[in-house]
Amino acid sequence: MSALLEEINKRRTFAIISHPDAGKTTLTEKLLLYGGAIHLAGSIKSRKTQRHAVSDWMEIEKQRGISVTSSVLQFDYNGFKINILDTPGHQDFSEDTYRTLMAVDSAVMIIDAAKGVEAQTKKLFKVCRERRIPIFTFVNKLDRYGKAPLDLMDEIEKVLGIPAYPMNFPIGIDGKYLGVFDRQKDQIELFAEDTTHGQLARNSEIFSSDSKEVIEKIGQENFDALQDDLMLLDEAGEKFDKSKVDSGDLTPTFFGSAMTNFGVQNFLEEFLKMAPSPAPRMSSDGIIDPNDEKFSAFVFKIQANMNPAHRDRLAFIRICSGKFERNMNVWHAQEDKLIKLSQPQQFLAQDRQIIDEAYPGDIVGLFDPGIFGIGDTLTDQSHKFKFEDFPIFPPEKFARVQAKDTMKRKQFAKGIEQLTQEGAIQLFNQVGAGTESYIVGTVGTLQFEVLQYRLKSEYGVDVILTMQPFEVARWLKFEDNRKITPSTLRGADRGLFVLDRNDQPVLLVENEWSLGWIRENNPQLILNAVPFEKETAL
Repeated sequence: MSALLEEINKRRTFAIISHPDAGKTTLTEKLLLYGGAIHLAGSIKSRKTQRHAVSDWMEIEKQRGISVTSSVLQFDYNGFKINILDTPGHQDFSEDTYRTLMAVDSAVMIIDAAKGVEAQTKKLFKVCRERRIPIFTFVNKLDRYGKAPLDLMDEIEKVLGIPAYPMNFPIGIDGKYLGVFDRQKDQIELFAEDTTHGQLARNSEIFSSDSKEVIEKIGQENFDALQDDLMLLDEAGEKFDKSKVDSGDLTPTFFGSAMTNFGVQNFLEEFLKMAPSPAPRMSSDGIIDPNDEKFSAFVFKIQANMNPAHRDRLAFIRICSGKFERNMNVWHAQEDKLIKLSQPQQFLAQDRQIIDEAYPGDIVGLFDPGIFGIGDTLTDQSHKFKFEDFPIFPPEKFARVQAKDTMKRKQFAKGIEQLTQEGAIQLFNQVGAGTESYIVGTVGTLQFEVLQYRLKSEYGVDVILTMQPFEVARWLKFEDNRKITPSTLRGADRGLFVLDRNDQPVLLVENEWSLGWIRENNPQLILNAVPFEKETAL
């Protein structure tokens, strides 16, 4: 086995997805606890100690107790090199999550035992299914009253359309589970009482499935109930099929409680065994195998001000093939030029360290002077190609934003420019408005609150946000490529004529009816829900 292939086989790169408040950030932190990356788990629920989840590094996340941006977390465990991408659960930040899912090889779906499959889980699951990536399920919050395990499995299959295979099964009664039965190992794990409120790893004991000592510890009634459930699963449940797991057609399911560390280590170890190593990627030049010696990667995330003291801007890349080396020269497809990859960094949330090398599956942060964009391809200069395009989400909510203090116009313009380059917010200039104000568009309204907060905390600028009545944005061009201006476009006054950051003309209108009128009265007009593709050389 080549040294490169050996490194590839160690990598596990996955995202954690869920509906808000299902316990996603808590589970992420507990995986770090068991991986030895942290020694004391904090909880975003704990106001007494004022601890916050390691993956929630942005100040607004700590205050609100929600994740609003994807975090990158890397650590070693049992010989594996793990890259976790913790994603926002709130639907207003789903665009960031969708992009993150382009950079992973598998996903862990968390389901609240009391609430079952929720709305945002359905949306994120659909994206995973479309990409055919393996999906592993962690049924969380068994420390509380919830739905019966068999009912939850049935709900997963009916609502999401994917059969579930329970890798373990909880022992006990609703909200007072004592342990789990591991179906693969045919053994029972009973957990000691949680006396540290989830801050330390939880002790447990392992027993054979027919041990008389188990019956003494859990009681005959619990033992008999477990046997009945296992018999039902064996006779009527799904059969385990690794090929179906790999194609995203069967979800291995684990039961536990991230808050109390119930079943977390068992999940981590079994997941790492089954989860895929870095997969090949589609490009303009066909399939790119991770074992190809020639380097390639793509940018899936840009983040400004991870270190507010330095006002830095980082581009996160997913390495797809070859070996990454510090200070290497690579071809940047979108800019059509060679660039040097200096100051490469890896992360534990906002904590980072400079690295000298990395391999396929790894996530690396690069200092970005403003040359990178979401979806950009980096390759060895001897093999030029582009990876498949990222999905673009047209904005549906719009607001005019301007600085309260005109003396801070320079900081305001810089903050708007840097924060919108992260990709979650789209920036538009109204013709003739200058830098006095901008129009910003988002998928969800909570993004405006985050923008307003970050402009204040990171750039010292108070802003006035005025919501606009528009709900539809269309990029415009004429079939004969003549220039579009408000005077050459019939009915431009029925909406707001703006330019995007690449100076492409865009019309914002209130509804589809107004759009229909524009289309009818400009027969040579082409309207796009997303920007027209920029011509680049290959």
